[in-house]
Amino acid sequence: MIGLIQRVARAEVSTEGRRLGSIGPGTLALIGVRRGDDRAAADRLLERLLAYRIFADAAGRMNRSLRETGGGLLLVPQFTLAADTHKGTRAGFSAAASPEEARALFAYLVSAAQARHSPVACGEFGAHMQVELVNDGPVTFWLES
Repeated sequence: MIGLIQRVARAEVSTEGRRLGSIGPGTLALIGVRRGDDRAAADRLLERLLAYRIFADAAGRMNRSLRETGGGLLLVPQFTLAADTHKGTRAGFSAAASPEEARALFAYLVSAAQARHSPVACGEFGAHMQVELVNDGPVTFWLES
């Protein structure tokens, strides 16, 4: 699984004028699911999302995790993260999980996140969404499990 994470001052995801989820300070994680990913990969990614140190300590260094700060976590499914962009001018998606597998694994990730952290918000799998954010830093990392 892939998590493109951004430290945010705030973030929101909506579809068709309906707000799906929003957070204040915390982490926005765009989630990609690849063929062969499983619940163990989702658990590993979730642990990294909660423990990755991207928030400033008293000295201004990135030494604090989402778990330590108690910030929000906004999970947004984004199948394009699993794209193969190595050649040509059009992405290939042969490495992406099937929609059924990806939907189930994203739902599992959201459920596991809600059981281990609060607050957690999420986007809607398969929907055309709009994501608004204020990236704090900017700080952006690519995580894989």
